[in-house]
Amino acid sequence: MDWELWQRSWDQQQELYLPEREERFRVMMDVVAAAVGSEPLVLDLACGTGTISRRLFARMPRARSVAVDVDPTLLAIARGSFEGDSRITFVTADLADPRWMDCLLDEPFDAVLTATSLHWMKAEPVTRLYADLAKLIRPGGVFVNADHMPDPETPMLNAIDAAIQNSHQERARAEGALDWEQWWATVARDSGLAEEHAGSRAIFEQHSGGEEHPVAWHCLRLKEAGFLETGVAWQSINDAMVVAIR
Repeated sequence: MDWELWQRSWDQQQELYLPEREERFRVMMDVVAAAVGSEPLVLDLACGTGTISRRLFARMPRARSVAVDVDPTLLAIARGSFEGDSRITFVTADLADPRWMDCLLDEPFDAVLTATSLHWMKAEPVTRLYADLAKLIRPGGVFVNADHMPDPETPMLNAIDAAIQNSHQERARAEGALDWEQWWATVARDSGLAEEHAGSRAIFEQHSGGEEHPVAWHCLRLKEAGFLETGVAWQSINDAMVVAIR
């Protein structure tokens, strides 16, 4: 299995929806390095194919990562890509399950990082998750969440953002970029991922939909969870990166 090919195809599919994705990751790594140094223990939350951990190790080779996800296909790609790398540990857990932390290390994390993931969840489990993270991060550590965070109070600006995104996607599709459904169709055609794909589809079928919230909602929930300070490290209209300091 060519895991690097799968990584590249995943990146290209995600960039269809997030043209500034790599800039977002660059800022995320800047925040981690400035806040907790160059050898952090990081929780890669809803890790997918290990995208954040890959950027983390490229920037900070002495970092360590605990990567958590529930999707068997994405975890298979991640595990294959990092085979033999002792810096990373993978954990299968559903963040919507209140017991998701049971398999984690007892050692507190310097940083918890997540990207384009929590909008898949409803408000109540995200609020509970933020309270969980406040218990996992050491004092002075950080939580960084980069995700879709549209503000319903700015409908005209939201329309401008939609126009920008549509233009980008038209250009990317013309150049051969796959969208979400097309990418999963390529997974379905790969016999080497048949079992994992079946598991992923079962998860999708059970998923009841998530909720997107504006920056202010995330900052308030994080303060209520016990984080000392919250704010925005990066934003592109409806996509933002919230940082919370423990």
